[in-house]
Amino acid sequence: MVEDSDTALVDAWRGGDREAGKRLFSRHYAAIARFFRNKVGEAGPDLIQRTFLACLEGRERFRHEAAFRSYLFSIAYKMLCKHYREVRRAEARVDFEADSAHQLSSPISAVAARQEQRLLLEGLRRLPVDYQVVLELHYWEGITAAELAEVLSIPVGTAKTRLRRGRELLEERLRELSTSAVLLRSTLANLDAWAAQLRVQVLGSADE
Repeated sequence: MVEDSDTALVDAWRGGDREAGKRLFSRHYAAIARFFRNKVGEAGPDLIQRTFLACLEGRERFRHEAAFRSYLFSIAYKMLCKHYREVRRAEARVDFEADSAHQLSSPISAVAARQEQRLLLEGLRRLPVDYQVVLELHYWEGITAAELAEVLSIPVGTAKTRLRRGRELLEERLRELSTSAVLLRSTLANLDAWAAQLRVQVLGSADE
């Protein structure tokens, strides 16, 4: 029986074990679905499929010094950027450090039950894409700055800066969007908790 670690499954998959590949995809499917959920709406299923297809086609390029999930998220990020460029076409250049998912995609209905959760989802969507990506990966997947550097192909110091600046920008967006001082205080005071609840209650669990 193949060892259950991602690295062992990748090795077995490269060696022709299709079941090992299926186990990898099953393990990471929910996380990739979450990655696209608050960024592209209806285009999500197609981008999930493209991500795993690209992983399948490029599995020989995976380096063991990088975590498999970082490798997979890096593919998802490239697919997201490609999608946004296709949406814009020749209209204008996409600046991922300035343009937001709110500007680049169709509206996404927030299915969260709590006002704080809906506010947080919309606040994240109004961040520049690169900041939304780092915060959502940090909040929902527990991705570290070092892993973010792998995902986005940036220095670790830059990843740390984006996390810090992203948090500042998110608080600014929440202040702009909030309909009441009470709602704003509740959201800001428990930001990590609301983000964790969103992962489980709204966006789905990545557990097998």
